[in-house]
Amino acid sequence: MTVDPLLEVSGLSIGFRTERGTAQVLDAVNLTVGRGRIMGLVGESGCGKTTLARAVLGILSPNARIEGGAIRFDGDDLIGMERERLRREVNGRRIAFVPQDPYSAFNPLFRVGDQIMELMKWNSPRRAKRERALGALLTPYPRQRYRADKAAALAMLSEVQIPDPERAFNKLPEQFSGGQRQRLMIAMALLTKPDLVIADEPTTALDVTIQAQILKLLKSLAKDRGVSVLLTTHDLGTAYEVCDEITVMYAGQEVESAPIAEFFANPRHPYTARLLESLPNPARDIHEIGGEIPNLVFPPNGCRFHPRCPSASAACSSARPPASGTHQVVRCFHPQPSRVRMAT
Repeated sequence: MTVDPLLEVSGLSIGFRTERGTAQVLDAVNLTVGRGRIMGLVGESGCGKTTLARAVLGILSPNARIEGGAIRFDGDDLIGMERERLRREVNGRRIAFVPQDPYSAFNPLFRVGDQIMELMKWNSPRRAKRERALGALLTPYPRQRYRADKAAALAMLSEVQIPDPERAFNKLPEQFSGGQRQRLMIAMALLTKPDLVIADEPTTALDVTIQAQILKLLKSLAKDRGVSVLLTTHDLGTAYEVCDEITVMYAGQEVESAPIAEFFANPRHPYTARLLESLPNPARDIHEIGGEIPNLVFPPNGCRFHPRCPSASAACSSARPPASGTHQVVRCFHPQPSRVRMAT
């Protein structure tokens, strides 16, 4: 399968300084998001998926340090990019973000419409280059563009199924439910016509009954616009319903990446196989994964899953397995045999 990459993360390693030492949160991680594709980044809490998402956005915490690797977006090196250019040309414009918690995403003191228009003032796709050249403090909001941006914003609120957009524009955030706030966040992310949306567990704070609606909406809007999405989640069911491909992480390492159908039909890494076996199934008992997640300040050598893996050998603890496969990529010295005939 040929993938036209928009986002390419290669060999990315990130450490966090702690009182106990440096936690190796990402260990030479690789990830590719194709144009117009939805990639699910899946793993247990603490596996590093949110750190990877924040690294792409360039918003790592002060105690984090990139120790190696590259992040390329549409051919540009994001790690080496000058911070002002990253802020002005990429973040909020070509790469948009949908956060976990819709309750803390808005300033409670200002109307929703004012906050949307503040975003559009600086990141509207209609904003001319000469406006950006004047500098933020000196740039007025041209009336003609304001009217066009507001019309686009109201149309987008209608698309994300916010009732009576004109009235909603004048409401405070507290007057919206959690599901409605997340719809507003999706609207704001798509208003700038980005190439990539990073959605970091966007339904975590919502009721189960609302989660499916939000995910279906995000998928539909992204597909209609040809927008790529990097969706981080700990829920394999979510990934199955929404994503085109899936990459599974364990303790800071990616272990398997595959198209969604192949992954669920034939997981090849021992960890991903056991992860699927641990899901509730009325036809069988739940199988837990024995052992514990490693301490990332003192992580095991080689494949970090090897202390819990029944297939582990001496090689697994001496070196990290190389990536093998093209359609379904797995990092394991002892992968499960493939039962799926790959498409050509």
